[in-house]
Amino acid sequence: MTGPAQKILSDALTRDYLIYHGVCPREMPRPGVLLVSATADARLESALQDLRHVYGCEIEVEETSKEEVERLIERLTVGAAANVEVSGTRDADDLDADVRELASQPPVIRYVNLLLADAFEAGASDIHLEATREGLHTRYRLDGVLIAALECPREYQQAVVSRVKLLAELDIAEKRRPQDGRIRVRLDSRELDVRVATVPTLHGESVVLRLLDYGGRPVALSDLGMPPAVLDHVRRIAQLPHGLFLVTGPTGSGKTTTLYAALQQRNRYDEKIITVEDPIEYHLSGVTQVPVHRQVGVTFGTALRSILRQDPDVIMIGEMRDAETAEIAVQAAMTGHLVFSTLHTNDAFGAVPRLTDLGVPAYLISATLEGVLAQRLVRRICTECRVQYDPPADVMRRLWPGIEHQVQFVRGVGCPACRGTGYRGRIALFELLSISQELRDAIGKGSRASTLRALANDVAATTLSHDAWTKVAANITTVEEVVRAISL
Repeated sequence: MTGPAQKILSDALTRDYLIYHGVCPREMPRPGVLLVSATADARLESALQDLRHVYGCEIEVEETSKEEVERLIERLTVGAAANVEVSGTRDADDLDADVRELASQPPVIRYVNLLLADAFEAGASDIHLEATREGLHTRYRLDGVLIAALECPREYQQAVVSRVKLLAELDIAEKRRPQDGRIRVRLDSRELDVRVATVPTLHGESVVLRLLDYGGRPVALSDLGMPPAVLDHVRRIAQLPHGLFLVTGPTGSGKTTTLYAALQQRNRYDEKIITVEDPIEYHLSGVTQVPVHRQVGVTFGTALRSILRQDPDVIMIGEMRDAETAEIAVQAAMTGHLVFSTLHTNDAFGAVPRLTDLGVPAYLISATLEGVLAQRLVRRICTECRVQYDPPADVMRRLWPGIEHQVQFVRGVGCPACRGTGYRGRIALFELLSISQELRDAIGKGSRASTLRALANDVAATTLSHDAWTKVAANITTVEEVVRAISL
């Protein structure tokens, strides 16, 4: 909302009043004008008179479904349904003693439930409760970018943090050290696993909730947005009897989603497929999935040693982050297993030097590596609010020098469907390094990444830069998103 109606919510405009009349103040799109959502059968005549009196401005009406109006009413009145006061005259010990009771009050419970439901509905991956000088700020990570979320009523801010900690079975009295926990949430027929992490800051505890949808299904390989040549290469690699296939990119670039999609190319009922993950993001039928538990000594390396005794055909390792894991994974690929894993590198060609840094001999990399896929996530342009525009000419020249284009570029200007961001959903940019015999020889000799890139000009199906241009020209994403996601 550009002008939050909750700040001037009158006692006359209670939750029951708004539900009875089928209306809800939504935002102030410009000074002196209030946008109101109303159901098709709303009691508009009397409601509009009251709203004009309360807000002192002109009213614009937008017809909305009954379900959407009820959701907006819940967001607007979450802090107004009860009148719980926290006195400022008691000392800190008394307040701490009452925080558990306050965290169980209906307005606090309703706010936390609404926050989780709204974040899930929006498709957010994380909820950030950030302690600041001004109070507790709430944001969602939506399509990889933080946006403002439903603000917590000031009088319940401490109680909301305590409520989350109680649900995650954390120590609410401990505010001086970080804590980690989890919450299992059921929304309709969907089950969420919410990972909770707290950290003490200058102005209080900040909390991040990571939402993992156990009811979701892995994305098909053909739905990831790969160029046809890349898709064909990845499908071929995923069907190999043995070898090593790596997906690289920064945290949050969709690497694990790609690995899940590649796993679905295998016959899960005729083969033994085992994964080691931190955390497990999807449940796959016919696949043995092993979670990492560092607190009890179950790391990627120790789990990998154990699952090799489980007679697997295909192994997926959530991440190669240490020398032990890399060594065992490469040995497994050498001894007849197909191994999928991820690495943190800037591009596909940096995977070989990274494996060398982890202590894997060059001859083993040469013998086992079948392909490296690098990827980045960029946001899709919202289809509801796209308009034509011209990106800065200097940026275009820097990103794609020498490209002659006759393209009409578009971008989103922001609307309710995309929550004002101009983007809705994400798609990946890809770069594939498929290993030829010439590349194997160069890897075995310990060649640098620049040498591998030069040799791969005729082998790599595409580069990040080329795929980015293709998706910008197709009006799938914007030049600004490419600048944000990759360094060219």
